[in-house]
Amino acid sequence: MQFKHTLIALLGLAAAALAQAQASWPTRPITLVVPFAAGGPTDVVARTLGASMMKTLGQTVVIENKLGAGGTVAANYVAKAQPDGYTFFIHHNGMATSTALYRKLAYDPMKDFEFVSQAVEVPMTLLARKDFPAGNLQEMVAYIRANEQKINLANAGLGAVSQLCGMMFQRAIGVQLTEVPFQGTAPAMNALLGGQVDVLCDQTTQTVPQIKAGSVKLYGVTTKSRVKVLPNAPTLNEQGLKDFEVVVWHGIYAPRGTPKPIIDRMNAAVRTALKDPDVVKRMDDLGAEIVPDATNTPEALQAWLKSEIDKWGPVIRAGGKFAD
Repeated sequence: MQFKHTLIALLGLAAAALAQAQASWPTRPITLVVPFAAGGPTDVVARTLGASMMKTLGQTVVIENKLGAGGTVAANYVAKAQPDGYTFFIHHNGMATSTALYRKLAYDPMKDFEFVSQAVEVPMTLLARKDFPAGNLQEMVAYIRANEQKINLANAGLGAVSQLCGMMFQRAIGVQLTEVPFQGTAPAMNALLGGQVDVLCDQTTQTVPQIKAGSVKLYGVTTKSRVKVLPNAPTLNEQGLKDFEVVVWHGIYAPRGTPKPIIDRMNAAVRTALKDPDVVKRMDDLGAEIVPDATNTPEALQAWLKSEIDKWGPVIRAGGKFAD
């Protein structure tokens, strides 16, 4: 009987200690894992948010770039991390598309993470080399269909949103182009600028300077509504590619089992950061759209991820682009 009472007492003390730890969180720096290189679009979003969140959390937010396999190396790392509230993960659409792109995943995007919040969305742009012989989207589609075997479509590598956007564009107009993968967005853009490739679909954070300089031809944006950073650019949807929508969305996750009070406080910190005037200005400069409060909840991110898995799975499988 005494052993039972002692065990109950110890369990009570452990529960009290855990509750105290959660209440005082965070007491040391927090790591936000980024699955891509420093200086890239996701890294810029992470560092901008992290710098603002430090003011709310009272602790340093350390950015850790963990590259490899389209973000799956970082995702697997976070899925297996201690769920103590000191490791978080920011990822874009690749969190959803990995289930179709990779035949074997060491984690389940829907089951092995806690959902914190969405953050920002970045529009995509459909571009061609400067001397591409088409003045608008209708002429571009007609030219591509007539010269299907000669057109090269660049992307930033397997699983990159530029590849996914290109796949959806091909599917929408009924062609199969020669895809040319590069190791990142910068090499892909350089190839387009140099005329080595014909077409590229990439996000505004990478393309707006070249568009404004007149170095490439812009045929439209991939959002359902026009975007602030390119107000005169028509959407692909309004030009005839009905229901065409591709945006780069970013979500923040934690290892499965991270306590809900910590998830809630982290969500609140993200929400506060997204209202920070410095963050708002930086996102505006990048052409990124801050998500509204209604979609910036753990539940909304979970539902959105599921819908994106359902959306991209058929597109990827139809394209036959897989990795082991």
